[in-house]
Amino acid sequence: MKLNIEHNTHYTYAQQVQRSTQYLRLTPQDSEHQRIISWQLTLPEEAVCTTDAFGNVLHVLTLDHPHQAITIQAHGVVEIEDSAEDQVTGHLSPLVFLRHSPLTQPDSAIQAFALRYHQPQAVLDGLENLMGELLLKMPYSPGSTSVTDSAAQAFATGTGVCQDHTHVFLVCCRSLNIPARYVSGYLYSEDSTHVATHAWAEAWIDERWHSFDVTNNTRLPNQHLKLAVGIDYLDACPVRGMRLGGGCENMQTMAEVQMMPTGQ
Repeated sequence: MKLNIEHNTHYTYAQQVQRSTQYLRLTPQDSEHQRIISWQLTLPEEAVCTTDAFGNVLHVLTLDHPHQAITIQAHGVVEIEDSAEDQVTGHLSPLVFLRHSPLTQPDSAIQAFALRYHQPQAVLDGLENLMGELLLKMPYSPGSTSVTDSAAQAFATGTGVCQDHTHVFLVCCRSLNIPARYVSGYLYSEDSTHVATHAWAEAWIDERWHSFDVTNNTRLPNQHLKLAVGIDYLDACPVRGMRLGGGCENMQTMAEVQMMPTGQ
């Protein structure tokens, strides 16, 4: 399957920003699962390209002059191999992904939930059952949480979006001593109303990474394009920044993932 991706992020500010820095994890990498045919970032100024601690491609965009708006565009074409999962491990030990963070701090409610579905002799089956039950317990509900909500807060609320589902699933895995990492990326759907930016989890079982998309209750990443991985959302989110001044901020984002006709 060949996908065409368009992702635009536009910031406007009530007052002039004196200076700002944006950290962009908007560039996918080649793997067994995905082949990058073309990819381009369109930015207001040239950014420094590097690799972060998790092996993600990171662009650092610094605007050191006054500005009142920023537009960031990513677009490209990627071919997805349906039957292959991404097994790029990077230079980090999977044990790094046992670490909790403020967004994925365990509480007694999530720990008890995880233990109910733990099957030491059939770990994958147990996590698959947990994934399905988690979606029933936390139905997908846009706007019910914010990006600052922790896994414990979302779990207590009983609703959430893909970020919340992933955070709670990570807490469950790590509470069971199973390394698990947050994945950001894009999802193709025939439903044009479906949000194209997406998040899911990968758990380290039997010496390889296995995908768990709680929001779609699937372990098959055959319509998923990976951008970045990390301990939680803050490590892997496509755009994250800081600024001096500016007052109130308004952010508008639009992402489209379209399947290209065969032969193109």
